[in-house]
Amino acid sequence: MIAFLSDIHSNMEALSVCLQEVERLGCKRIVCLGDVIGYGPQPREALATIMQRAEFSILGNHEHGAMFYASDFNPRARAAIEWTRDQLSRRDRPRDENIRFWTYLDGMAKEKREGRMLFVHGSPRDPVREYLVPRDVADKEKMDECFAKMGDANLCFVGHSHVPGVYLRSGSFLKPAEIGMEWRVDEQAMVNIGSVGQPRDGDRRSSFVTYDGDGTGGTVRFHRLEYDVAATMAKIRAIPELPDYLADRLAEGR
Repeated sequence: MIAFLSDIHSNMEALSVCLQEVERLGCKRIVCLGDVIGYGPQPREALATIMQRAEFSILGNHEHGAMFYASDFNPRARAAIEWTRDQLSRRDRPRDENIRFWTYLDGMAKEKREGRMLFVHGSPRDPVREYLVPRDVADKEKMDECFAKMGDANLCFVGHSHVPGVYLRSGSFLKPAEIGMEWRVDEQAMVNIGSVGQPRDGDRRSSFVTYDGDGTGGTVRFHRLEYDVAATMAKIRAIPELPDYLADRLAEGR
């Protein structure tokens, strides 16, 4: 069984709770779909944990922004990524540790294919930066192009929008709560696993997905977990460079 984590956003309270549950479930593999860093207060700790626990991490737009440019980020996200960039190069920490962080980020692939599965951060047609949101099921051109980019993959696992659910090739979007938090694979689909560290579907609980299958069948399960939101909010507010808005939104799941 694979555990998919994404959009951790330097939130160690959320990540720790999710990893405990992953261990309890007996998942053999952990795959991260990007945005380990950004927004939150503990980028070094989050990145070190994923480097140790995950099999690999896909490149997210916040990793890309930290390494290259964040000019397309909104001002609050840009402020956070600039602070994060500085944190990953701290002079009061061992130089070789900083180098390991940046080397890991530089080694993140934009996409990974494994049998009949595709792993990306954003979408199949723009792996790093394109969002998939529920209203997109009405955009036939976008959906057709995304499914075409999947090639022979039957399942594509994505993050980025922080809104979990299943996008079916037949044109529907399945909300986890409406399908009993699980979906039996019966057609080609894109699965958004939601966000560990910054949910945006109105539910402030952490979200991640487990999958038991080879891409052609099996069951996708959605998991929601309570974590110490107040502790993460307090850590953000204690950092002058991080806008308070980044703390406030955690309480609302937005």
